[in-house]
Amino acid sequence: MYNDYAELRNELVTGKVSCTDIVKYYLGNIEKGKHLNAFLLIFKEEALKRAEEIDSKLKAGTAGKLAGMVIAVKDVLSLKGYKLTCSSKILENFEALYTAAAVQRLLDEDAIIIGKTNCDEFAMGSSNENSAYGSVLNPVDNTRVPGGSSGGSAAAVAADMCMVSLGTDTGGSIRQPAAFCGIIGLKPTYGRVSRYGLTAFASSFDSIGPFAKNIHDAALVLEVMAGKDKNDSTSVELSVESYSQNIESINPATIKIGIVEDLDDEGLQPEIKESMNQAAEFLKNKGCEIVPVKLPNLKYSIQAYYILTTAEASSNLARYDGARYGLRAKDSAILEDMYVNSRTEGFGPEVKRRIMLGTYVLSHGYYDAYYKKAQKVRRLIKDDFRNVFEKVDFILTPTTPTTAFKLGEKTNDPLAMYLNDVYTTSSNLSGNPALSIPAGNDNSGLPIGLQVIGKDFDEAGILRLGNLLMNRK
Repeated sequence: MYNDYAELRNELVTGKVSCTDIVKYYLGNIEKGKHLNAFLLIFKEEALKRAEEIDSKLKAGTAGKLAGMVIAVKDVLSLKGYKLTCSSKILENFEALYTAAAVQRLLDEDAIIIGKTNCDEFAMGSSNENSAYGSVLNPVDNTRVPGGSSGGSAAAVAADMCMVSLGTDTGGSIRQPAAFCGIIGLKPTYGRVSRYGLTAFASSFDSIGPFAKNIHDAALVLEVMAGKDKNDSTSVELSVESYSQNIESINPATIKIGIVEDLDDEGLQPEIKESMNQAAEFLKNKGCEIVPVKLPNLKYSIQAYYILTTAEASSNLARYDGARYGLRAKDSAILEDMYVNSRTEGFGPEVKRRIMLGTYVLSHGYYDAYYKKAQKVRRLIKDDFRNVFEKVDFILTPTTPTTAFKLGEKTNDPLAMYLNDVYTTSSNLSGNPALSIPAGNDNSGLPIGLQVIGKDFDEAGILRLGNLLMNRK
């Protein structure tokens, strides 16, 4: 088992192991864990060929900083020449014409992409039960969901099918699966990582980030992916810190931790609340100042999130009409029938639900009442975070209200499903970076996740605090 890239890199350099050995190891684990349904595509031959090339680079001393790191990629990110399905029937035969910027930067540093992972269709879901290609199972307990929408990516890391994986986070879709599967999940600040090559769900919310088993690996991957990209006007022109350096360099005595007083803890699982309290007590004993804070508009985050993201989804998914690319319904007498039939056959129930909701809130007579008002609430939430971060350095919350729930438990109750995002959507509305770290298990042995939220572009800070919390004794 390769749990730490720094150790693996040392073994690669000294010749104790080869990239080919590593790829074969992970391919074997993928085969053993195929019942989890974590992968949609596996690049067996390509990964082995690339491993040979990188082995040669290592011998020549010219290998990149991710040489030999085996990575899986969520199938909403494009990789030139390979299928890009977004776990939807409407794109089941679509082949990507270019490679996503974040993925290309990993390849440029000699990472090995081993496959593309299953997810909720068009990244819409909290359980990974909305994929057109079947549900992903949680590696910890196969009767439970791995979380969504990046459940395949989380399951792949948790089941040791790759060292790191990429997911996307629109309202918690990296952090929630990380919590459910007992690993690390990082949502960077909006604009920190280029979205070029990411199939859009909600363009002003979507973020690309890593899953990993340790903070160092997550930090290193972010370090490579982050930075301005001329193909994405929303990516930010800021220097990229060496996130992977000085992870242990933190002085708790100088840090103020915000604990949200008005956090809605109705429905919060007792073991998760206890884990939160223990983490806060640990930080206090380490010398951190624990500061009660208020986020008065946080209670509106779920409502604002589902109005705004469905509106953006309605706009983004309008391009899937059967005319230009993707599935085209065969039995259509007129153009309008082709549009309707192609979307009816191609989209799953959850995607249809969100498109209809988004179209409704954007329609004449409802725009001001819903969409415009939700945008005002989003600004208030952002201002709340800005005000709090004038008083504290970080905010500590649960990642999810419960641990992983049973497969099928919430599929017939969309509202109950949406409420799983109660602690994560706010940092997508505000754009702040957030990290989920494993923090023990509940009474059933299921992983608990805690969330660290930081100031804009302070990924280095949340990674250091996350590392401190993960190394509690």
